[in-house]
Amino acid sequence: MSDRLKAEREAAAARRNLLTRDAIERTGITEEMIGELVTNFYGRVREDALLGPVFAIVQNWDEHLVKLRDFWSSVVLMSGRYHGSPMRAHMPLSLAGDHFDRWLDLFEQTAREICPPAAAALFIDKARRIADSFEMASATVAGRIASPRHVLRS
Repeated sequence: MSDRLKAEREAAAARRNLLTRDAIERTGITEEMIGELVTNFYGRVREDALLGPVFAIVQNWDEHLVKLRDFWSSVVLMSGRYHGSPMRAHMPLSLAGDHFDRWLDLFEQTAREICPPAAAALFIDKARRIADSFEMASATVAGRIASPRHVLRS
């Protein structure tokens, strides 16, 4: 690896560390909080009349919850632990607007119950962006055009 490339990577890691520390200081988010949110939220999802059947495809929930904690850690704390392809995994599921709306309703409810306000706000903002991204991609695969609906919600 060249010295220049090594220096660029080190600088990027330093910037990411600063952003992560800033997010932690502003919100109080911890890995433990992420774990509690993920566990409680997906417990609700699994019991939900609309979403439960969609998530019944998961064979090993213990393994899946580890992956989901890594995903959310990467999203909110920029930990870089998640290396999957969530969009590709969700495309075959034929998800519709109602699925995304319900997913967000349950996620926002759980985040507000578990997290302090600043942390809940960050999780909710990220979840809305993810829902919009997945919904627009699902529509594209189905030959439709969809606009973001959730980021603008208050």
